[in-house]
Amino acid sequence: MIVTPLSGRASAVRDALLSHGWEGDLASLTAGGLDRAAFHVTDIDAAAVEAMVPLAARLGLELVTGEGWLLLIGGRARCGAFARPWVQPEVVQALATAVGLALPAEREPEWRHCRGVIAVTHPVIVGILNITPDSFSDGGKVLTVEDALRRVDQLLAGGATVVDVGGESTRPGAEAVAPELEHSRVLPVIDALARRHPTLALSVDTVHATTADAAIAAGASIINDVTAGRHDPELIAVAAKRGAGLVLSHSRGALGRLASYDAADYEGDVTGGVVRELTAALSGATGAGVSLDCIVLDPGFGFAKTAPQSLTLLHELDALVAVGLPVLVGMSRKRFLGLDAGRTTDDRDRATAAACALAYERGARLFRVHEPAAVRDALTVAEAVVAARE
Repeated sequence: MIVTPLSGRASAVRDALLSHGWEGDLASLTAGGLDRAAFHVTDIDAAAVEAMVPLAARLGLELVTGEGWLLLIGGRARCGAFARPWVQPEVVQALATAVGLALPAEREPEWRHCRGVIAVTHPVIVGILNITPDSFSDGGKVLTVEDALRRVDQLLAGGATVVDVGGESTRPGAEAVAPELEHSRVLPVIDALARRHPTLALSVDTVHATTADAAIAAGASIINDVTAGRHDPELIAVAAKRGAGLVLSHSRGALGRLASYDAADYEGDVTGGVVRELTAALSGATGAGVSLDCIVLDPGFGFAKTAPQSLTLLHELDALVAVGLPVLVGMSRKRFLGLDAGRTTDDRDRATAAACALAYERGARLFRVHEPAAVRDALTVAEAVVAARE
Protein backbone atom coordinates (compact mmCIF):
# COMPACT_ATOMS: atom_id res chain seq x y z
CA MET A 1 0.00 0.00 0.00
CA ILE A 2 1.29 3.47 -0.90
CA VAL A 3 -0.07 6.54 0.92
CA THR A 4 0.98 9.87 -0.59
CA PRO A 5 0.08 13.16 1.16
CA LEU A 6 -1.40 15.62 -1.32
CA SER A 7 -1.11 19.37 -1.04
CA GLY A 8 -3.95 21.57 0.11
CA ARG A 9 -4.45 22.77 -3.45
CA ALA A 10 -7.52 21.47 -5.27
CA SER A 11 -5.34 20.93 -8.34
CA ALA A 12 -3.39 18.18 -6.55
CA VAL A 13 -6.59 16.26 -5.85
CA ARG A 14 -7.83 16.90 -9.40
CA ASP A 15 -4.59 15.54 -10.87
CA ALA A 16 -4.84 12.40 -8.74
CA LEU A 17 -8.36 11.81 -10.05
CA LEU A 18 -7.25 12.41 -13.63
CA SER A 19 -4.52 9.80 -13.16
CA HIS A 20 -7.28 7.26 -12.54
CA GLY A 21 -9.16 8.12 -15.71
CA TRP A 22 -11.72 10.61 -14.43
CA GLU A 23 -13.02 13.17 -16.89
CA GLY A 24 -11.53 16.64 -16.58
CA ASP A 25 -14.72 18.53 -15.62
CA LEU A 26 -15.82 15.91 -13.10
CA ALA A 27 -12.34 15.78 -11.53
CA SER A 28 -12.23 19.57 -11.23
CA LEU A 29 -15.71 19.81 -9.70
CA THR A 30 -14.96 17.04 -7.19
CA ALA A 31 -11.59 18.52 -6.22
CA GLY A 32 -13.06 22.00 -5.84
CA GLY A 33 -15.46 20.84 -3.18
CA LEU A 34 -12.94 19.01 -1.02
CA ASP A 35 -11.44 20.08 2.29
CA ARG A 36 -7.77 20.73 2.91
CA ALA A 37 -5.89 17.64 4.09
CA ALA A 38 -5.78 14.90 1.45
CA PHE A 39 -4.15 11.50 1.03
CA HIS A 40 -3.86 9.52 -2.20
CA VAL A 41 -3.86 5.80 -1.41
CA THR A 42 -2.94 3.21 -4.04
CA ASP A 43 -2.42 -0.57 -3.98
CA ILE A 44 -5.19 -1.01 -1.41
CA ASP A 45 -7.37 -4.14 -1.39
CA ALA A 46 -11.08 -4.04 -2.13
CA ALA A 47 -12.10 -5.08 1.39
CA ALA A 48 -10.34 -2.08 2.91
CA VAL A 49 -11.90 0.26 0.35
CA GLU A 50 -15.35 -1.13 1.13
CA ALA A 51 -14.82 -0.81 4.88
CA MET A 52 -13.73 2.80 4.52
CA VAL A 53 -17.04 3.97 3.03
CA PRO A 54 -19.13 3.85 6.25
CA LEU A 55 -16.13 4.62 8.44
CA ALA A 56 -15.23 7.81 6.55
CA ALA A 57 -18.87 8.94 6.69
CA ARG A 58 -18.95 8.38 10.46
CA LEU A 59 -15.74 10.39 10.97
CA GLY A 60 -16.83 13.23 8.69
CA LEU A 61 -14.13 12.51 6.10
CA GLU A 62 -14.58 12.89 2.37
CA LEU A 63 -13.85 9.73 0.41
CA VAL A 64 -13.42 9.17 -3.32
CA THR A 65 -12.73 5.59 -4.37
CA GLY A 66 -11.94 3.42 -7.34
CA GLU A 67 -10.53 -0.04 -8.02
CA GLY A 68 -7.43 -0.38 -5.85
CA TRP A 69 -7.26 3.29 -4.85
CA LEU A 70 -8.92 5.97 -2.78
CA LEU A 71 -8.62 9.64 -1.86
CA LEU A 72 -9.16 10.47 1.81
CA ILE A 73 -9.84 14.13 2.55
CA GLY A 74 -10.73 16.08 5.65
CA GLY A 75 -9.59 18.42 8.39
CA ARG A 76 -6.46 17.60 10.34
CA ALA A 77 -8.35 16.66 13.52
CA ARG A 78 -10.66 14.28 11.64
CA CYS A 79 -7.76 12.63 9.81
CA GLY A 80 -6.02 12.29 13.17
CA ALA A 81 -9.09 10.61 14.62
CA PHE A 82 -8.92 8.01 11.86
CA ALA A 83 -5.14 7.56 12.27
CA ARG A 84 -5.55 5.50 15.46
CA PRO A 85 -5.27 1.89 14.31
CA TRP A 86 -6.10 0.41 17.72
CA VAL A 87 -9.69 1.70 17.49
CA GLN A 88 -10.26 0.87 13.82
CA PRO A 89 -11.50 -2.37 12.25
CA GLU A 90 -8.68 -4.78 11.49
CA VAL A 91 -9.22 -4.49 7.74
CA VAL A 92 -8.23 -0.80 7.75
CA GLN A 93 -5.66 -0.79 10.56
CA ALA A 94 -2.73 -0.76 8.12
CA LEU A 95 -4.26 2.22 6.32
CA ALA A 96 -4.85 4.07 9.61
CA THR A 97 -1.22 3.49 10.57
CA ALA A 98 0.04 4.71 7.19
CA VAL A 99 -2.11 7.85 7.31
CA GLY A 100 -0.87 8.57 10.82
CA LEU A 101 2.73 8.32 9.64
CA ALA A 102 2.00 10.55 6.64
CA LEU A 103 0.09 13.15 8.66
CA PRO A 104 2.56 15.96 9.44
CA ALA A 105 2.95 16.92 13.06
CA GLU A 106 2.47 20.47 14.25
CA ARG A 107 5.90 22.06 14.38
CA GLU A 108 7.41 25.26 15.59
CA PRO A 109 8.18 27.67 12.70
CA GLU A 110 11.91 27.50 13.21
CA TRP A 111 15.01 25.65 12.08
CA ARG A 112 17.55 24.70 14.71
CA HIS A 113 21.28 24.40 14.11
CA CYS A 114 24.25 23.99 16.41
CA ARG A 115 24.71 27.73 16.97
CA GLY A 116 21.15 28.96 17.19
CA VAL A 117 17.70 29.06 15.62
CA ILE A 118 16.47 30.44 12.28
CA ALA A 119 12.85 31.60 12.28
CA VAL A 120 10.99 30.51 9.15
CA THR A 121 7.81 32.49 9.70
CA HIS A 122 9.10 34.87 7.02
CA PRO A 123 11.20 34.26 3.89
CA VAL A 124 14.83 33.36 4.55
CA ILE A 125 17.35 34.06 1.80
CA VAL A 126 20.40 31.82 1.63
CA GLY A 127 23.21 33.44 -0.34
CA ILE A 128 25.36 31.17 -2.53
CA LEU A 129 29.14 31.43 -2.13
CA ASN A 130 30.95 29.05 -4.48
CA ILE A 131 34.69 28.73 -3.93
CA THR A 132 35.14 26.81 -7.17
CA PRO A 133 36.68 27.35 -10.60
CA ASP A 134 33.91 25.45 -12.43
CA SER A 135 30.45 26.10 -10.94
CA PHE A 136 27.81 26.44 -13.67
CA SER A 137 27.02 30.10 -12.98
CA ASP A 138 29.76 31.81 -10.99
CA GLY A 139 32.75 29.50 -11.20
CA GLY A 140 36.07 31.26 -10.83
CA LYS A 141 34.65 34.52 -9.49
CA VAL A 142 35.50 33.84 -5.83
CA LEU A 143 38.81 32.06 -5.32
CA THR A 144 40.44 33.74 -2.30
CA VAL A 145 39.41 34.57 1.25
CA GLU A 146 39.45 38.27 0.37
CA ASP A 147 37.16 37.63 -2.61
CA ALA A 148 34.81 35.69 -0.34
CA LEU A 149 34.61 38.40 2.31
CA ARG A 150 33.77 41.01 -0.30
CA ARG A 151 31.17 38.77 -1.93
CA VAL A 152 29.47 38.00 1.39
CA ASP A 153 29.19 41.73 2.12
CA GLN A 154 27.27 42.01 -1.17
CA LEU A 155 25.05 39.03 -0.35
CA LEU A 156 24.17 40.44 3.06
CA ALA A 157 23.44 43.87 1.60
CA GLY A 158 21.03 42.18 -0.83
CA GLY A 159 19.06 40.51 1.95
CA ALA A 160 20.74 37.17 2.62
CA THR A 161 20.71 36.06 6.26
CA VAL A 162 22.39 32.67 5.71
CA VAL A 163 25.45 31.99 3.54
CA ASP A 164 26.05 28.59 1.91
CA VAL A 165 29.73 27.92 1.17
CA GLY A 166 30.59 25.27 -1.41
CA GLY A 167 33.88 23.92 -2.76
CA GLU A 168 32.66 21.33 -5.28
CA SER A 169 30.54 21.98 -8.36
CA THR A 170 27.41 19.96 -9.15
CA ARG A 171 27.14 21.25 -12.72
CA PRO A 172 26.58 18.66 -15.49
CA GLY A 173 29.79 16.72 -16.10
CA ALA A 174 31.64 18.18 -13.12
CA GLU A 175 34.57 16.10 -11.92
CA ALA A 176 34.62 14.87 -8.34
CA VAL A 177 36.76 16.87 -5.93
CA ALA A 178 38.89 15.13 -3.31
CA PRO A 179 37.90 16.09 0.25
CA GLU A 180 41.41 17.47 0.84
CA LEU A 181 41.05 19.94 -2.02
CA GLU A 182 37.55 20.82 -0.87
CA HIS A 183 38.93 21.51 2.62
CA SER A 184 41.56 23.87 1.24
CA ARG A 185 38.86 25.84 -0.58
CA VAL A 186 36.13 26.17 2.04
CA LEU A 187 37.70 25.93 5.50
CA PRO A 188 39.76 29.16 5.39
CA VAL A 189 36.70 31.01 4.05
CA ILE A 190 34.37 29.65 6.75
CA ASP A 191 36.91 30.49 9.44
CA ALA A 192 37.30 34.07 8.15
CA LEU A 193 33.53 34.55 7.80
CA ALA A 194 32.86 33.23 11.30
CA ARG A 195 35.37 35.70 12.69
CA ARG A 196 34.01 38.70 10.76
CA HIS A 197 30.32 37.77 11.17
CA PRO A 198 30.07 35.79 14.43
CA THR A 199 26.23 35.76 14.42
CA LEU A 200 25.85 34.83 10.74
CA ALA A 201 24.53 31.32 10.08
CA LEU A 202 26.99 29.57 7.77
CA SER A 203 26.19 26.46 5.78
CA VAL A 204 28.67 24.14 4.10
CA ASP A 205 27.55 22.68 0.78
CA THR A 206 29.22 19.26 0.74
CA VAL A 207 28.62 15.55 0.29
CA HIS A 208 31.69 14.53 2.30
CA ALA A 209 31.50 13.72 6.01
CA THR A 210 35.06 14.85 6.70
CA THR A 211 34.40 18.23 5.09
CA ALA A 212 31.18 18.64 7.00
CA ASP A 213 32.84 17.86 10.31
CA ALA A 214 35.78 20.18 9.67
CA ALA A 215 33.48 22.98 8.49
CA ILE A 216 31.40 22.80 11.68
CA ALA A 217 34.61 23.00 13.71
CA ALA A 218 35.66 26.05 11.66
CA GLY A 219 32.43 27.96 12.34
CA ALA A 220 29.66 26.59 10.12
CA SER A 221 26.45 25.40 11.75
CA ILE A 222 24.52 23.85 8.83
CA ILE A 223 25.32 21.00 6.43
CA ASN A 224 23.75 21.11 2.95
CA ASP A 225 24.01 17.71 1.26
CA VAL A 226 22.70 17.50 -2.31
CA THR A 227 22.62 13.71 -2.06
CA ALA A 228 20.72 13.58 1.27
CA GLY A 229 23.33 11.19 2.65
CA ARG A 230 23.44 8.86 -0.35
CA HIS A 231 27.05 9.60 -1.26
CA ASP A 232 28.53 9.44 2.23
CA PRO A 233 26.18 8.11 4.94
CA GLU A 234 28.69 9.15 7.60
CA LEU A 235 27.75 12.76 6.85
CA ILE A 236 24.39 12.14 8.55
CA ALA A 237 26.21 10.84 11.61
CA VAL A 238 28.29 14.03 11.68
CA ALA A 239 25.12 16.14 11.60
CA ALA A 240 23.70 14.13 14.50
CA LYS A 241 26.89 14.33 16.56
CA ARG A 242 27.34 18.06 15.99
CA GLY A 243 23.67 19.05 16.33
CA ALA A 244 24.02 20.79 12.97
CA GLY A 245 21.22 22.00 10.78
CA LEU A 246 20.81 19.61 7.87
CA VAL A 247 19.46 20.20 4.37
CA LEU A 248 18.36 16.97 2.71
CA SER A 249 18.22 17.60 -1.02
CA HIS A 250 16.60 15.23 -3.51
CA SER A 251 18.83 13.89 -6.27
CA ARG A 252 19.55 10.66 -8.05
CA GLY A 253 22.64 9.11 -9.53
CA ALA A 254 26.36 9.52 -9.00
CA LEU A 255 28.36 12.69 -8.46
CA GLY A 256 29.09 14.34 -11.78
CA ARG A 257 25.76 13.09 -13.14
CA LEU A 258 23.39 14.62 -10.60
CA ALA A 259 22.23 17.31 -13.03
CA SER A 260 21.84 14.86 -15.92
CA TYR A 261 18.60 13.25 -17.02
CA ASP A 262 19.93 9.69 -16.61
CA ALA A 263 17.55 8.95 -13.73
CA ALA A 264 14.68 11.27 -14.63
CA ASP A 265 12.02 8.56 -15.04
CA TYR A 266 9.40 9.10 -12.33
CA GLU A 267 6.67 7.06 -14.05
CA GLY A 268 4.62 10.19 -14.63
CA ASP A 269 4.68 11.40 -11.01
CA VAL A 270 7.79 13.47 -10.33
CA THR A 271 6.32 15.11 -7.23
CA GLY A 272 5.23 11.84 -5.69
CA GLY A 273 8.65 10.34 -6.39
CA VAL A 274 10.46 13.27 -4.80
CA VAL A 275 8.22 13.25 -1.73
CA ARG A 276 8.61 9.51 -1.22
CA GLU A 277 12.39 9.53 -1.66
CA LEU A 278 12.93 12.56 0.58
CA THR A 279 10.64 11.03 3.21
CA ALA A 280 12.82 7.93 3.16
CA ALA A 281 15.95 10.08 3.54
CA LEU A 282 14.27 11.93 6.40
CA SER A 283 13.51 8.64 8.14
CA GLY A 284 17.13 7.59 7.74
CA ALA A 285 18.42 10.87 9.18
CA THR A 286 16.17 10.81 12.23
CA GLY A 287 16.99 7.14 12.71
CA ALA A 288 20.67 8.10 12.80
CA GLY A 289 20.00 10.62 15.56
CA VAL A 290 19.41 13.92 13.73
CA SER A 291 16.76 15.94 15.55
CA LEU A 292 13.67 16.55 13.43
CA ASP A 293 13.74 20.28 14.12
CA CYS A 294 17.25 20.48 12.61
CA ILE A 295 16.13 19.21 9.18
CA VAL A 296 15.06 21.14 6.09
CA LEU A 297 13.93 19.49 2.84
CA ASP A 298 15.00 20.58 -0.65
CA PRO A 299 13.22 19.10 -3.71
CA GLY A 300 16.41 19.38 -5.79
CA PHE A 301 15.26 21.34 -8.83
CA GLY A 302 17.26 20.35 -11.89
CA PHE A 303 18.82 17.26 -10.31
CA ALA A 304 17.62 14.24 -12.32
CA LYS A 305 14.66 16.32 -13.48
CA THR A 306 13.89 17.63 -16.94
CA ALA A 307 12.69 21.20 -17.42
CA PRO A 308 9.00 20.15 -17.59
CA GLN A 309 9.46 18.00 -14.49
CA SER A 310 11.02 20.89 -12.57
CA LEU A 311 8.11 23.13 -13.54
CA THR A 312 5.63 20.48 -12.43
CA LEU A 313 7.51 20.12 -9.16
CA LEU A 314 7.35 23.87 -8.61
CA HIS A 315 3.61 23.88 -9.30
CA GLU A 316 3.04 21.01 -6.87
CA LEU A 317 5.60 22.07 -4.28
CA ASP A 318 3.07 22.23 -1.47
CA ALA A 319 2.91 18.43 -1.57
CA LEU A 320 6.44 18.45 -0.12
CA VAL A 321 5.48 21.23 2.31
CA ALA A 322 2.73 18.88 3.53
CA VAL A 323 5.42 16.60 4.97
CA GLY A 324 5.62 19.17 7.78
CA LEU A 325 9.22 20.42 7.69
CA PRO A 326 10.61 23.71 6.34
CA VAL A 327 11.27 23.58 2.61
CA LEU A 328 14.25 25.18 0.90
CA VAL A 329 14.30 25.74 -2.85
CA GLY A 330 17.44 26.08 -4.92
CA MET A 331 16.25 27.22 -8.33
CA SER A 332 18.67 30.09 -8.85
CA ARG A 333 19.69 30.39 -12.53
CA LYS A 334 18.78 26.75 -13.20
CA ARG A 335 18.35 25.53 -16.77
CA PHE A 336 14.58 25.14 -16.58
CA LEU A 337 14.19 28.87 -15.84
CA GLY A 338 15.97 29.87 -19.02
CA LEU A 339 14.73 27.46 -21.66
CA ASP A 340 11.41 29.07 -22.57
CA ALA A 341 12.75 32.62 -22.20
CA GLY A 342 15.96 31.86 -24.08
CA ARG A 343 18.06 33.35 -21.28
CA THR A 344 21.71 32.50 -20.68
CA THR A 345 22.88 31.36 -17.25
CA ASP A 346 23.87 34.82 -16.01
CA ASP A 347 20.59 36.38 -17.25
CA ARG A 348 18.11 34.38 -15.19
CA ASP A 349 17.91 36.42 -11.99
CA ARG A 350 14.51 37.90 -12.88
CA ALA A 351 13.15 34.43 -13.62
CA THR A 352 14.68 33.23 -10.34
CA ALA A 353 12.86 35.96 -8.41
CA ALA A 354 9.54 35.06 -10.05
CA ALA A 355 10.04 31.35 -9.36
CA CYS A 356 10.88 32.06 -5.71
CA ALA A 357 7.69 34.11 -5.31
CA LEU A 358 5.68 31.18 -6.72
CA ALA A 359 7.48 28.78 -4.38
CA TYR A 360 6.70 31.01 -1.39
CA GLU A 361 3.01 30.99 -2.29
CA ARG A 362 3.16 27.19 -2.25
CA GLY A 363 4.79 27.07 1.19
CA ALA A 364 8.57 27.22 0.73
CA ARG A 365 10.30 29.48 3.23
CA LEU A 366 14.03 29.24 2.42
CA PHE A 367 15.50 30.38 -0.88
CA ARG A 368 19.05 29.61 -2.01
CA VAL A 369 20.09 32.21 -4.61
CA HIS A 370 23.05 33.89 -6.28
CA GLU A 371 21.68 37.45 -6.25
CA PRO A 372 19.43 38.15 -3.25
CA ALA A 373 18.20 41.71 -3.93
CA ALA A 374 15.61 40.97 -6.64
CA VAL A 375 14.48 37.84 -4.81
CA ARG A 376 14.04 39.83 -1.59
CA ASP A 377 11.74 42.29 -3.36
CA ALA A 378 9.72 39.55 -5.04
CA LEU A 379 9.30 37.70 -1.76
CA THR A 380 8.20 40.87 0.01
CA VAL A 381 5.33 41.20 -2.46
CA ALA A 382 4.51 37.47 -2.31
CA GLU A 383 4.42 37.52 1.48
CA ALA A 384 2.07 40.52 1.48
CA VAL A 385 -0.28 38.83 -0.99
CA VAL A 386 -0.37 35.59 1.01
CA ALA A 387 -0.98 37.53 4.24
CA ALA A 388 -3.87 39.41 2.63
CA ARG A 389 -5.41 36.17 1.42
CA GLU A 390 -5.21 34.61 4.87
